[in-house]
This record gives sequence, structure tokens and C-alpha cells, in this order.
Amino acid sequence: MFGINAPELLVLAVLAALILGPDRIPEYAQQLGRLVRELRRMATGARAQLRDEMGPEIDDVDWRKLDPRQYDPRRIIKEALLDEDEEPQKPMSRDAPQTVPERSPGPRVVRLDQGESAPFDVEAT
Repeated sequence: MFGINAPELLVLAVLAALILGPDRIPEYAQQLGRLVRELRRMATGARAQLRDEMGPEIDDVDWRKLDPRQYDPRRIIKEALLDEDEEPQKPMSRDAPQTVPERSPGPRVVRLDQGESAPFDVEAT
């Protein structure tokens, strides 16, 4: 619970007894109990509301698949850069003939004369 082990919990209890005093500890324990019950009630209500809004499809969701802790950014980047159907490129040796890959013709560039306004498409907005 909250990363607190038994010795740390014991130290916190002793500090609470010293700071609060024995006469106020039961009152604060009751308030803590009410707070915990209210938080549980709110969590249960939120869960029920989510189930009502999502319907029966919520049971089909694989929540482990959506857990962000399972993602490794290095693996995601590696997979994005190296597709499965492509093989990684091997470094070329100095003796290998240098070939330039063919480029597809890009969009046609039209140069405007000095002072000429750019074309405007009314339907493009």
C-alpha cells in the first residue's frame, strides 16, 4: 500500500500518537475510515457508470493490451523504422558501384513572376 512497509508504518503510527495525542487519535481514525469508505463508494459508482455507458462491450476489452507500461519506446521506434517486409540496408563497401535510387517526379513547381499574385482556390478552404 503506497510503498510503505511495516517498520515505516510503525514509525508513522508513533509519530501520529505523539503529535495528535491519545485523546484525538480515535476521532481522526473515524474520519480516515469515512474517507476510505467514501472513496470506495465513488470508485464503485464510477465503475458502474462506465459499465452502464459502455454496455456489454466493456467485458470484451483487453485491458492488459491498453496498459502503457508494456510499451517500450525503443522497440516501437525500431519497428517503425524497419518494416518487416524491408531488410535492413547493409553498409556499402568502397569497391561496390555507387548507384543512385530512382526518384519519383515530385509536384510540379511553378515560378511566379515579380509582382504576380499566387493562385487562389475558393473551394480549398
